[in-house]
Amino acid sequence: MRITDARKEWLLAALDAFQDRILVVSPTYEILATSGRGLERREKDVVGKRCYEAMNDRSVPCENCPLHEVLRTGKPTLRGDQGSPEERTACLYCYPVRSGTKIDALVLMDFDVPVLAGLEEKLRRSNAFLRNLILSALDGVIAADKTGKILIFNDAAAEICGYTVDEALNRLDIRDIYPGEDARQVMEKLRSEDYGGAGKLKSYQVNLLGKNGDTIPISLNAAIIYEDRREVATIGFFRDLRETLRMKEALEKTQIQLLQSEKMASLGKLAAGVAHQLNNPLGGITLFTKLVMEEYDIEDKAREDLQRILKDAERCRDTVKELLEFARQTRQEMRPHDVNQALSRTLFLLENQAIFQNIEIEKDLAPALPPVPADIQQLNHMFMNIILNAVEAMEGRGSLRLRTALSREHDQVIIEISDTGPGIPEDVVPRIFEPFFTTKEEGKGTGLGLSLVYGIVEDHGGHITAESKVGEGTTFIIELPLTRQEMGGPDDGA
Repeated sequence: MRITDARKEWLLAALDAFQDRILVVSPTYEILATSGRGLERREKDVVGKRCYEAMNDRSVPCENCPLHEVLRTGKPTLRGDQGSPEERTACLYCYPVRSGTKIDALVLMDFDVPVLAGLEEKLRRSNAFLRNLILSALDGVIAADKTGKILIFNDAAAEICGYTVDEALNRLDIRDIYPGEDARQVMEKLRSEDYGGAGKLKSYQVNLLGKNGDTIPISLNAAIIYEDRREVATIGFFRDLRETLRMKEALEKTQIQLLQSEKMASLGKLAAGVAHQLNNPLGGITLFTKLVMEEYDIEDKAREDLQRILKDAERCRDTVKELLEFARQTRQEMRPHDVNQALSRTLFLLENQAIFQNIEIEKDLAPALPPVPADIQQLNHMFMNIILNAVEAMEGRGSLRLRTALSREHDQVIIEISDTGPGIPEDVVPRIFEPFFTTKEEGKGTGLGLSLVYGIVEDHGGHITAESKVGEGTTFIIELPLTRQEMGGPDDGA
């Protein structure tokens, strides 16, 4: 019993020492007890009176009194404002005193004004800091309420989407910046457990719709904002993926080119070895076939067979010659050359052939192109191969278009050679530069022409690609640099 009494004494002493006002009132506003600053001598005068009468000389309860909210919810409540100026005693905090589930009394407290002002200033600074943090974020930040009204739209979001912050906050609905049904799909995924948990969406790729109508790919992290377990808003943090996707595409293209270069280099070494091994026996076959035909009197049928042997041997010899050319066993002579002149010269040598009789030739050659460092023999060989391939594909009837231009960066000359032939199937296009791969009938090609072209372009530090559609034709695009890039030749000691 003594311990209990001692505890009560300490509690009473603590209440007496508390400097801020405490009122214990009934649910009907009747003051039951008081403590704190300015009330020690007035307790007898105010106990039993209504708190709003005794403390503020009012005839009705104070505006926004926290007691109302406590009676409604049964939970402690912190008042959201300081009330009107005439309310000299502001009751800022209220909590219930219960016996079981019934509220017997309520405790009303105020706080020292300087302390409260300090807390408000800290809160204001904290809110300002958080606002600046969001508005200055490098990622785009957009928040919207349940109706779709945009509440937050930071500078990064404005830069990505093209809208001003004022336009977004005052004129836009969140659905305006998502194409089609994307806004609804984002909400469905936010409410699902499968994308980071209910109420969260992590690293989700989706498109935004820019002010100018562009579709903008973004990586989105989003969350639902809850209040009393109710959805009240959503907020999303996102970054623009356009540059990332462009770099990824360029990297994949470079990787494919590197793999192709490595494959072609290995095949080149193999081709050179095979060619050298075949040269001697082919020379022997050709020589002795001619000797037999010249030295011996043989029947016509036997002579025809020997002619066939000689023809096939010479064909093998030509293949070996192309293999050696493909393997780059010849010395380059790199000099600045006019690409337009090289194309025109090649075309002049070819266009009088019978196969060109029904071919319409269109030339769109950019004037005053800078000269390209190149081996002119290899350049002519490359153009001849592509043009002949194009004309053969059209089977002597169609349009051949030659176009040259300077690249946007002014560091490359671009050559396009197009035909209106049958085109190349999509699954075949990646293989057309492989040695011995051909779509021609047996006996009509070695399959080395385009692989030779590929090797020449690579030797000049350039790139070649093919674009084709079945039924519409094929275009070869060659990019040759205007500066030399590790190319051999007499000028550089190779």
